[in-house]
Amino acid sequence: MKDATALPRSLLVLGGTSEIALATARRLIARRTRTVWLAGRPSVALENAAGSLRALGADVHTVAFDALDPGSHETVLGKVFAEGAVDMVLLAFGILGDQAHDERDPVRAVRVAQTNYTGAVSVGLITGRALQTQGHGSLVVLSSVAAERARRADFIYGSSKAGLDTFAQGLGDALHGTGVRVMVVRPGFVRTRGTAGRHRPPLATTPEAVATAVELGLRRRSETVWVPGALRPVMWALRHAPRAVYRRLEV
Repeated sequence: MKDATALPRSLLVLGGTSEIALATARRLIARRTRTVWLAGRPSVALENAAGSLRALGADVHTVAFDALDPGSHETVLGKVFAEGAVDMVLLAFGILGDQAHDERDPVRAVRVAQTNYTGAVSVGLITGRALQTQGHGSLVVLSSVAAERARRADFIYGSSKAGLDTFAQGLGDALHGTGVRVMVVRPGFVRTRGTAGRHRPPLATTPEAVATAVELGLRRRSETVWVPGALRPVMWALRHAPRAVYRRLEV
């Protein structure tokens, strides 16, 4: 296992109220991180999140950021990087949507795609270039196992994550050798406030487990992280299952 220098001293979180992102920030603050920028829509929740991390001893700043306003991303993120080096960017924003409703409302479906994919393409390119300019850093992208294969139950969300996942892999290849690393994290179902009341499948995980996996992935300099790790062979099997069989599976 690599030493603690693989962990960031400064962290930019895009999606500053995400439970997974905040669990990751807490874990990294306990290890090495001292400066955190939480980017998100201005809200009481964002300020409360910042306060909770300050209580752990970190220097925390909030940044007004809207994934659906790509025209503002260059300016907003440029101001963060102008403050000093950013060791790690955590791309953690995204929405689940509601498949049953979104199928009947294309405007809502497009909002899922624009948030999870279009907004991520914008910030991925901007932060990737900024990290490359400073000569070092990691971009950690929260994808999903839903990106692996379309499911009847959530193909709108899954397709947006599939686009994000492919984009992040390609960006990682484009940045290879520049001093910048891209790590794709593929959690299964994560038990959060946002998923409360939804069917909980086997191998469900928690924000804290994802945070632990992110730390381990950073130390190992991994390119892809599955949470839990047992999902990797499961998804391999599902990805290669005949379509007629896959349609009948409750996955």
